[in-house]
Amino acid sequence: MAYTMTPTPPAPVGSQYCVCKVELSICGQNLLDRDVTSKSDPFCVLFLEVNGKWVELDRTETAVNNLNPAFAKKFIIDYHFEEVQKLKFALFDQDKSSTQLYEHDFLGEFSCTLGMIVSSKKITRTLLLGNGKPAGKGMITIAAQELSDNRVITLSMAGRKLDKKDLFGKSDPFLEFHKPGDDGKWMLVHRTEVIKYTLDPVWKPFTVPLVSLCDGDVEKLIKVICYDYDSDGGHDFIGEFQTSVARLCEAQDASPLELECINPKKQKKKKNYKNSGIIIVKSCKITRDFSFLDYILGGCQLMFTVGIDFTASNGNPQEPSSLHYINPLGTNEYLSAIWAVGQIIQDYDSDKMFPALGFGAQLPPDWKVSHEFAINFNPRNPFCSGVEGIVQAYSACLPHIRFYGPTNFSPIINHVARFAAQATQQETASQYFILLIITDGVISDMDETRHAVVQASKLPMSIIIVGVGNADFAAMEFLDGDSRVLRSYTGEEAVRDIVQFVPFRNFRNVPKETLAKAVLAELPQQVVQYFKHQNLPPINSEPA
Repeated sequence: MAYTMTPTPPAPVGSQYCVCKVELSICGQNLLDRDVTSKSDPFCVLFLEVNGKWVELDRTETAVNNLNPAFAKKFIIDYHFEEVQKLKFALFDQDKSSTQLYEHDFLGEFSCTLGMIVSSKKITRTLLLGNGKPAGKGMITIAAQELSDNRVITLSMAGRKLDKKDLFGKSDPFLEFHKPGDDGKWMLVHRTEVIKYTLDPVWKPFTVPLVSLCDGDVEKLIKVICYDYDSDGGHDFIGEFQTSVARLCEAQDASPLELECINPKKQKKKKNYKNSGIIIVKSCKITRDFSFLDYILGGCQLMFTVGIDFTASNGNPQEPSSLHYINPLGTNEYLSAIWAVGQIIQDYDSDKMFPALGFGAQLPPDWKVSHEFAINFNPRNPFCSGVEGIVQAYSACLPHIRFYGPTNFSPIINHVARFAAQATQQETASQYFILLIITDGVISDMDETRHAVVQASKLPMSIIIVGVGNADFAAMEFLDGDSRVLRSYTGEEAVRDIVQFVPFRNFRNVPKETLAKAVLAELPQQVVQYFKHQNLPPINSEPA
């Protein structure tokens, strides 16, 4: 494919669910030597696949006379979990000052998804030439890092002997926190609640991002102002002081930090003026508010399982009217759903071995109904190699089973939940389980399914349900607790919403990527929510 220079990619590249920005660092090893009198002068170009074409995003500086470059220039790219973001890294030996890539000698390239890089954190791969053969001994190393300061500060504040501002009562104090803006003026960052009728207020602890409070610089001066609240908005100034987060952090639970609240006008007028009260920092803690990408970069694996509905309502798979009929293009709605979700998730599982289970069919040789069987007919090893392996096992099993019923979800949910429960014994953020159920209709074991989902909500597990065909999916909407909390038949509530349901019919005439975005949009948030609830940091997290 010819390389073309495109200074800016067409906007918008990506979706509204951008998780964050990722910084990619590039090194080359043993690059081809294209120069006669000296070594190659390599630079690296990053391409993103947009609508089937490679679009240049950025390029590094040129490393002069160097076959083992470590480029100082980093690539910064928006990360979208629910998209397959195909990247190509191409290295060239700079021969001229031209920006046209065909003017430079090609040293090799490597293509992968951004998901592959972030799930490994760092990868080293062989560089390939245009014909697919290795570019000599040339290698490329790509390291990923999330570009965000995820630290948050939690402050617990109180006051003592503040100035009395109200004629017929005490003050109604509140605090404001300000930082210097780019224009040199103070910018409001946070305002506490008002505590009524007291000169000795105790405010509720509050948490703000460290970037918001001091731009992430703990030495930067911040201003704290104390006011007496007035309902007409004309709040009376009590006093102020300047400090830094580093100073605030001196406060410990056992030894609070006391800071004088000063009214400069009073200070000028009164010789014996001490202060307008004391502001007490009872405690100050900086912690990390971990993101989905922090957990992935920390080594968390997403464990993917597929559950496929083989009940009789799907129709005879030999007939074109059946939802399991594989059309001349080699696909159907079941396969489309498997591909859409699987091709995203597989980047986040190192061995790419996925259990694929069926339910609602009679199995040979005794033709008993099973609601939890391996579609490769190997119950001891139900794993398929990659999404392709699932697709092959699915196609191969169709002629050997009899579609039957009923449509029971709970056995497969409980099956995955058993593995998720085992993972909790490690007490680390190392595994999160995703069950994709593809079904054509109404759930027969609704009470048992509700109960299974409520129990699974306590585990590192999410359930994606894709409804195929044109049935009434009201029951599925009920399981997806976006509008109400799901309850078991015992009355127990789900501790979090772990079910995402989408009807496939809404996505028949749109690009296939749209389905993946819809079903996976909530997953990053569900992963973070679970591990935070369990107080589990990413495995390789740094202290705040």
